[in-house]
Amino acid sequence: MVRFLFVVVVFLLAVEGVKSQDVSGSDTLNLMTFNIYHGETMNGDFDLNYIARIIHEKQPAFVALQEVDFKTKRAMNKDIATELGIRTSLAPLFGQAMPFSGGGYGVGALSQWPIEQSQLIKLPGTNNTEPRVALEISVVLPSGNRLLFVSTHLDHSDAEVRSRQMQFLMNRYEHVEIPTVIAGDFNEMPAGENMKLIFNHFRMSDSKKQQPTYPSNQPSQKIDYILLSKGHNWKVLSTEVVNDSIASDHRALYCKVVLDGKE
Repeated sequence: MVRFLFVVVVFLLAVEGVKSQDVSGSDTLNLMTFNIYHGETMNGDFDLNYIARIIHEKQPAFVALQEVDFKTKRAMNKDIATELGIRTSLAPLFGQAMPFSGGGYGVGALSQWPIEQSQLIKLPGTNNTEPRVALEISVVLPSGNRLLFVSTHLDHSDAEVRSRQMQFLMNRYEHVEIPTVIAGDFNEMPAGENMKLIFNHFRMSDSKKQQPTYPSNQPSQKIDYILLSKGHNWKVLSTEVVNDSIASDHRALYCKVVLDGKE
């Protein structure tokens, strides 16, 4: 069913066989992941201006969004990805995981630069679990380097399904030579058995601090990640969990990195 692209006309990207590109220089990138709880704040209202302000203050180049509504009744028929894109001056894209409440529900991505290519990837699941997807975008950075940025939200209820989803993502991205960022809500702590597979091929932006992101009022669990592909020269300059307990039931995770080609 080809219904997931509502914002930008894009082309499919075949990841298999992708080769690394010539490196022209380095890029400094602000990266963010944010589970936005379908636009409802912890004050119980629907306030996209508040959520957009949290994003805009960090001036991110890329944002992975989870729990994104597209024209649902509960979101007052708003296209949340586009609304946040307008408010933050970033290019938006929505990826539908399932129909919901008169519209769609899934993940999103925001980009400082034009999205050249994209693909919506259906993740493994069962009839008893909520459909999950990964939204992949390909962007050419100012240096001329190409970056894959992937926004995803893994299953929260079934550890076996979540394990299959992680395996699926690693099968897809472990051999891709283009620098890749996978960001989102993984619904698993860093010490979780399933995360070991991920860490064979990707490293956490905040591997030293491992700051908790959930719940937003008193964070005690780290389940949101910005993951950087190994085999590429990433330098993490800073990383933090945004100090806000109102915008969502999750806190946004943010980092500043320098990408300087392949090691």
